[in-house]
Amino acid sequence: MANKLTDMSKIRKALKFYCSGKSKLFISNYLSLSRNTVKKYITLFDALGLNVEDLEQKSDADLEDLFSQSTLESTNPMLEKLHSFFPKMERDLKKVGVTVQHLWEEYYKENPDGLKSSQFRYHFKNWSNRVNPVMHMNHKAGDKMYVDYAGKTLSIIDEDTGEIKEVQFFVAILGASQYTYAEASTSQQKEDFVTSVENAIRFFGGTPAAIVPDNLKSAVIKSSRFEPTINETLADFAEHYQTTILPARAYKPRDKSLVEGAVKILYRRIYVHLREQKFFSLDQLNEQIWNLLEVHNKRKLTARPYSRLELFTEDEKKELNPLPQERFEIKYQSFATVMQNGHVSLSVDKNFYSVPYQYLRKKVKLLYTKSTIEIYYKYNRIATHPRHYKPYVYTTNPDHMASTHQFVADWSASRFLDWASGIDPSVGEFIMKIIDSKNHPEQAYKSCLGILSFEKKVGKQRLINACKRALDYKIYNYKTIQNILENNLDRIDLESETDLELPQHDNIRGKNYFK
Repeated sequence: MANKLTDMSKIRKALKFYCSGKSKLFISNYLSLSRNTVKKYITLFDALGLNVEDLEQKSDADLEDLFSQSTLESTNPMLEKLHSFFPKMERDLKKVGVTVQHLWEEYYKENPDGLKSSQFRYHFKNWSNRVNPVMHMNHKAGDKMYVDYAGKTLSIIDEDTGEIKEVQFFVAILGASQYTYAEASTSQQKEDFVTSVENAIRFFGGTPAAIVPDNLKSAVIKSSRFEPTINETLADFAEHYQTTILPARAYKPRDKSLVEGAVKILYRRIYVHLREQKFFSLDQLNEQIWNLLEVHNKRKLTARPYSRLELFTEDEKKELNPLPQERFEIKYQSFATVMQNGHVSLSVDKNFYSVPYQYLRKKVKLLYTKSTIEIYYKYNRIATHPRHYKPYVYTTNPDHMASTHQFVADWSASRFLDWASGIDPSVGEFIMKIIDSKNHPEQAYKSCLGILSFEKKVGKQRLINACKRALDYKIYNYKTIQNILENNLDRIDLESETDLELPQHDNIRGKNYFK
């Protein structure tokens, strides 16, 4: 029967032989195919710009559809010329404002005897379906970045224990140029996911208008067909990079078909090379992934005379929004009640940060990153502080304190020591003993203030004498000084007290009694 399609399994073998360098005569004899049939399919194969990997990717049904559509077109000079125009047309359609009508007018101006608009659209649709077996979507340059994890994991070996650890394979792809980024990450948890998305944006050198993730928990708290709930951290990330999160619809795989197709291609172009290698760190694994990724991005696209890298460099890179100078820092949150001293506690670090005194006893929210602490009350930010990691540190903004509390805010060990030493070295020594006796200096500040205030109440000399007596007792607290002053023990001479001799008495045994 004329024009009857040959079994695609034979055609696949014929084309593989052709790619390996076998002659058409050898292929014809080996597979029992006519030389004209072999020549026809090799011509179609070359005309479509296919390669061995494309043969592996496409099913027999795909090949049959591809070659049946191309049989008549390859014999028609007008259609051959038209198909040579389509790769450029597909590329131009990714530019903002360019339509099929504009491009048909350009084509018709150069080819007055060419196809009219309706036939032009019909053949372009057929061509697109052949080179894009999955539903084709027209992506505008700089519009969307699709992200996903591969179903198959990679692994690294712990050098110390020899344990094999599974790691995730993250993929991001720009819609218009299909320029691809990939990396291995420890997990799919929120922190790792956001870091991988940021690494992809930094790799591309610009921010797309929207990011399209799958409905994984790291991105979407609650999926919905109409209005999914975005993870708060990812929403903050989008705000930082001035972009939008558009999760793919649940149970609509074609919404993210581009990135899933990229994952399948990377299985063949990256996984196959990593399978027999051993890696002992995530950095070592990623270095090899990026080397293979560079080769992938430089390969020519199917049936097109350009690569992903060329498309990205020439068409899409300039459409991406500029990157912010600073990288994104993930924010964590906690809640606390403002204490009576005007501070809130960040329990994870055991530190204290001040808020304006008007918010005493109010419940507030703390948002903290690696470097800063932000404190909110009813959606209003009321304080910002640098984050400290040393425990039990009070970070105080003097403007936050009421005028009656600002003196208290200035309390410090050095202040009390300077004050005491200015009165007398013995007072300074006693204050030092009190501070050293406490687990934390702040616990001694009220005692120090009480002791030093005796200077105005009883006079400088009495306070000095009281401290000297207390040092001799080796009892270091406010109550000791108070008792000494109340009982006038500071007025008794310590030397005369120690030189008193026992009275003579017959009932008192002397030292000779014990010999």
